[in-house]
Amino acid sequence: MSKNILILGAGESGVGAAKLALTLGFTPFVSDSGKGKKSLLGELKSLGIGYEIEGHNPKNWASSSTVVKSPGIPDTARILHPLRENGAEIISEIEFASRYSKGTVVAITGANGKTTTTALIHRMLTDAGVKATCVGNIGTSWARDIAERKIPAEVTVVEMSSFQLDGINTFRPDIAVLLNITPDHLDRYGYSLENYSESKWRITSNQISSDYLVYNSDDLEIGKHIKAKNTKAKLVPVSIEQQLETAGYHSCIGLKKKEFTLHTPHKKPFSMAIQELALQGKHNLFNSMAAGVTGRILELRNESIRESLTHFEGIEHRLEFVATVNEIKFINDSKATNVNSVWYALECMETPVIWIAGGVDKGNDYRDLLPLVKSKVKHLICLGKDNKKLIETFSELVESVHVAETATDAVQIAYDLGTPNDTVLLSPACASFDIFGSYEERGFKFKQAIKDL
Repeated sequence: MSKNILILGAGESGVGAAKLALTLGFTPFVSDSGKGKKSLLGELKSLGIGYEIEGHNPKNWASSSTVVKSPGIPDTARILHPLRENGAEIISEIEFASRYSKGTVVAITGANGKTTTTALIHRMLTDAGVKATCVGNIGTSWARDIAERKIPAEVTVVEMSSFQLDGINTFRPDIAVLLNITPDHLDRYGYSLENYSESKWRITSNQISSDYLVYNSDDLEIGKHIKAKNTKAKLVPVSIEQQLETAGYHSCIGLKKKEFTLHTPHKKPFSMAIQELALQGKHNLFNSMAAGVTGRILELRNESIRESLTHFEGIEHRLEFVATVNEIKFINDSKATNVNSVWYALECMETPVIWIAGGVDKGNDYRDLLPLVKSKVKHLICLGKDNKKLIETFSELVESVHVAETATDAVQIAYDLGTPNDTVLLSPACASFDIFGSYEERGFKFKQAIKDL
């Protein structure tokens, strides 16, 4: 096998893959069509790893049998065609890293809730004294973690997007957690929910009978896959709508709807009051239950699970309380890049909402939001370059619609419109790339603008 590895994309996953490849004795070369980040390019330079930016130039590439592709590059990209024709294996950084990982692997995916659930499972493990690491779509690349870690983690918790799952061949988690499958990134999948659903289901495609699949048994799309019986893993259903009857691991809500129970084979069930949970709201209830039953599979003690679920602080940019200014509350939900995420955010709101939305539309169908917008939203502020679809959908349901070109403008407009007891909610339903470099940048600028009021 060639010792050369071509890495397409100089982001976190690409640089992480390059570092791991170098550690393993390969010769990596990184190619990026953009300018790249100075800090990441500085890492490559300091390690003596060759790279190119501002365009892919195959003339600079040595023959490589393995190509590690950035999740942002679609499988249909023209640059990949000659590589495939020459027999190269094109994989994701997740696939590459998994081949050199030791210990137990827990992988989480879903259109919504995967970052929160990933962080929560990791918190449960560390609270219990387990040497665990948290990688993937949540921030640090898995490849970087392996390359820089002196002692292998006992458990690796991996957040996976559909884009990362598209690039796996042999990746097999010991425990897979599939939270939900609702429309997202449909522009990437030919505007087909079926294609997107198949991508998400890949998380369990290589699992065997000793592995576990924790899944949302209330999700109709997941239900289709379960009915087709195309996984070999042990099934662990989680439901907030039905009383589950199964001999294995599972979790469901009691008849009085005030507590949920984690069921474990051959052990007494463990129940916890919903009111005790640090994360409130219907979507977070499911995240907590999925994390809890995963903890039981990992044989964590009940009281340790209870402690973690009670004291978890949540994650940045996901329904993050920022500040209250003159009795107007500001919430940063910049990570809500699809309609379903916004639905959950609006469903949680208990006071009148000034909603900041917009960005790069990913084939969104906003109709599911109509009842919530009508009942909860006073004003809509569009923060994006193309607001036509948002305005056409919601203008008749709100008191007023405004357009902002910057986060600062959006915050100022919201503040001027607000009255005591209102909530200003940044929950975009769209990707950020028209104005911002990432949802994190969008969230940071939103928070800075609030501080500057």
